Amino acid sequence: MRAYTIRRLLLLIPTLFILATMVFLSVRFVPGDAIDAMEAKYQTYTGLDREALEKQLGLNVPILVQYGRWWRDLILHGTLGESLFGGWSVEEKILARLPVTIELGLLAIIISLVISLPVGVYSAICQDTPADYVGRTLAVIGMAMPNFWLALMVIIYPAIWWGWSPPTQVIPFFEDPLGNLGVFIIPSLILGTAMSADTMRMTRTMMLEVLRQDYIRTARSKGLKERVVVTRHALKNSLIPVVTMVGMRMPILVGGSVIIENIFALPGLGRLYMLALQDRDYPVVSGINLFFAIWVVGFNLIVDLIYPILDPRIRYR
Repeated sequence: MRAYTIRRLLLLIPTLFILATMVFLSVRFVPGDAIDAMEAKYQTYTGLDREALEKQLGLNVPILVQYGRWWRDLILHGTLGESLFGGWSVEEKILARLPVTIELGLLAIIISLVISLPVGVYSAICQDTPADYVGRTLAVIGMAMPNFWLALMVIIYPAIWWGWSPPTQVIPFFEDPLGNLGVFIIPSLILGTAMSADTMRMTRTMMLEVLRQDYIRTARSKGLKERVVVTRHALKNSLIPVVTMVGMRMPILVGGSVIIENIFALPGLGRLYMLALQDRDYPVVSGINLFFAIWVVGFNLIVDLIYPILDPRIRYR
């Protein structure tokens, strides 16, 4: 296990290098540049010498030179650079907004598992019953319903009918836990519900397959209670594909957080990312993309390391 973990960690280096290179170069080929965004956003920049401003921001050199400077600052100084708008440190801004995105993502994952696992297991146990049909129908609806559309409906209709809108002022968790959850619960429910649909269907499918295995029939023939057979023998062995699916959903969760944070005006990395894209703030966009890449790749490594816990027959060398 230790050797496998070390190999996977070493493999992260070229993976992240390739991802960072693609992001760094692609964002600079987007039509327009930071100077145009400054002129559009701040009228005080209108009429300034473009060449002088590009030199001040370090944009007057070729892209490959900018790329080399970015990696030099990252490797030698551990910094992701400074924002073109304001000059603040990119890594400090990421760390400041990181708790919002992490809390939103963790709550969404927890909600999706709380919904999908019980419904999927119950649907498998009660196969082809009305309860099973209801669960499968809700899963299909959840897969077909875009989370951004549901988020807009949650904001628009309560505001029209009852004059209520979800809170957007983030309260620190340790200052007011209930107030903090009140801000995050609705966005997390929307993200988590969308994730739970696929997970519920996978849980049901794998439970049906495991419940037909010989060792399950043996456990039942020994007189074990159905609850023990399901929870102790069937559920654990059916979770490996489910865990894999949760790991595969991480990129979608990251993309969903960008959309949901902007709809609900949450001051997380997703909202910062969209603002940086609009401003062509290249250091911020590159830094956030690198962080998201580390998040997704690292989470998938954690998923791989969970496999031997769920199934002792799995051994890594």
